[in-house]
Amino acid sequence: MTMLILGLVLFLGIHCTGFAPAWRDRQVARFGANGWKGLYSLVALAGFVLIIWGFQAARLNPVLLYSPPAWLGHLNSLFTLIAFILVAAAYVPGNRIQAKLGHPMVAGTKIWALGHLLSIGFLRDVVLFGAFLVWAIVAFARLRRRDRARGVMPTPGTLKGDVITVVVGVVAWGLFAFLLHAPLIGVRPFG
Repeated sequence: MTMLILGLVLFLGIHCTGFAPAWRDRQVARFGANGWKGLYSLVALAGFVLIIWGFQAARLNPVLLYSPPAWLGHLNSLFTLIAFILVAAAYVPGNRIQAKLGHPMVAGTKIWALGHLLSIGFLRDVVLFGAFLVWAIVAFARLRRRDRARGVMPTPGTLKGDVITVVVGVVAWGLFAFLLHAPLIGVRPFG
C-alpha cells in the first residue's frame, strides 16, 4: 500500500502545481519551459508507475471494507461510459460539452472515480479512486474559479462536434471495456 500511496502523492501532487501558479512560474523560470515540462513529465510518469506497482501489490493482500450490491457495478459501467465521453470532449474540437463544462476531462475523472468507489469495496480501490475523486473535485472547482477570474469564455460548440464527441467516447469506452480492461487491469467488467 505504501507504493500506491507514494505513487498517488507524486502523480496527483505534480498535477496540483497548477493550484499554485506563482510557485509553478518560479519553477519554469528556474528550469526553463522545456526543463519544467520534462521534470513534470518524469514525476508524473514515476507516480503512474508506482500507482500501478502499488495497486498490483495491494491486490495480493485484499482488505474488504464493504460489499456493494451487484447493481452498482452496472451503474459504474454507465458512469465509465459518461467519463469516456467527457474525456473525448476534452480533445474533440467544437463540442458543446467542452463549452459547457470547460474542463470535461477533470469532470470525467470525477465520474470515473465515483463509479468505481461505489462498485468496489476493497481498501486498495478506496485509496486509489478516493484520491482521484478528491483531486478531481478540488481541481474542477479551482479551474472553474480560475477561468471566471480570467474571463475565459468558452468557444461555442456545434451539433456536429457533439456527435463526434459521443461517437469517439462510446467507441473508446467499448474498446477499453470489452477488449483492454481485462488484459491491462485484470478485471472483466462484463463477466
